[in-house]
Amino acid sequence: MPAVDINWYDGLNNLPPIPEGYGVSGLDPNIPAPSTGKLEPAKLNPGKIIYGKDLIFKGGSHGSTLQIIPEAKAKEIQSRLPEVSISPSNHFANFLKGCKGEEKTRSAFEIAGPLSQVFCLGVIAQRLNSKLVLNPQTKEIVNDKFANALLAGPPPARGWEQYYKM
Repeated sequence: MPAVDINWYDGLNNLPPIPEGYGVSGLDPNIPAPSTGKLEPAKLNPGKIIYGKDLIFKGGSHGSTLQIIPEAKAKEIQSRLPEVSISPSNHFANFLKGCKGEEKTRSAFEIAGPLSQVFCLGVIAQRLNSKLVLNPQTKEIVNDKFANALLAGPPPARGWEQYYKM
């Protein structure tokens, strides 16, 4: 596949440019409230904006369903869009049931795993405020030993070594 650009925006004062027709930044109903029991309003809720060749999508966090923006464009092509099945469980239950093979995950593990690795690299680069160079074959950051140690993380707890793979 060809290369793609991923831009990471994090924090209240570091918001992405919002495309025309974005509408309201809603919270995904599949994501349960935090342990405090309430959802805090934000300027822009967690999520994503995906720019395709001919379409712009918005989505909440995690495995939320994407929406085409602006809404007029979505209505124009609605009859050609695939059906999105409604999951019987929320995001967290869906993940656990997917691990146990009881339900198909909304975020396929074969996609979510490598994507999570990319975002971990983004967090490390942001934390260190530096450009990182990753060797995709060895899965190591080759230009910064400290960043590579952050990427590897601490060793797994005894008895969990078989589940720890870079």
